[in-house]
Amino acid sequence: MARNSDRPDLPFRRKPITTESLKLYQSGGSPNSRRVRIFIAEKNLTIPNVAVDLGKGEQHAEAYRAINPRRVVPTLVLGDGTSIGEVPAIQRYLEDAFPQHPLFGTNAKEKALITMWERRVELEGFASVMEAIRNVLPGLQGRAIAGPHDYEQIPALVERSKQRVANFYIDLEARLSEVSFVAGDRYSVADITALVTVDFATKAIDMPVPEGHVATKRWYAEVSGRVSAGA
Repeated sequence: MARNSDRPDLPFRRKPITTESLKLYQSGGSPNSRRVRIFIAEKNLTIPNVAVDLGKGEQHAEAYRAINPRRVVPTLVLGDGTSIGEVPAIQRYLEDAFPQHPLFGTNAKEKALITMWERRVELEGFASVMEAIRNVLPGLQGRAIAGPHDYEQIPALVERSKQRVANFYIDLEARLSEVSFVAGDRYSVADITALVTVDFATKAIDMPVPEGHVATKRWYAEVSGRVSAGA
């Protein structure tokens, strides 16, 4: 049995901080919602959730559009009614409002490097998977790009998107061959986005971590084993 000092997610043994003044509008099947849920779990917070059923199109209803006119999840609503959309913005708010267990770093250098690596993972990995699935899924016809406007699917983009994911895996393996976690020697928001990207790619487009990517598999076993990964 591992000693307490060996557990990277020991904060989960402590009583969570309940924040009843906040509400998170999210969907259980949304990868972007999961990025925020994992972040909240790592911060040891309890924030009331409001489910948005994407399958029923609740994100397009007037009630939700009043909260987030872009018609996407998640959205964090503050006690004064302020709505914060976009995953990085929600995470930055929570990081600043609840500085315990920092996930964006503790000094200027760490913050810059973590932000850089998280951005790379989002652009090169997460966005590539999203592009592939949104241009092929029948239920997303006319909604190839999330947001307030409708766009038709371009099936020809799917193969290019998969090539981008394959290249992302190559680059991630090279990076994790040099460091323990995506942004360096400590778990950060960059690992959250990378974990969700890998799970998203595996489930949505049948592209799991390739065989032979030893460093990535080592990293994945560690980060997917954290309590927060089940959020």
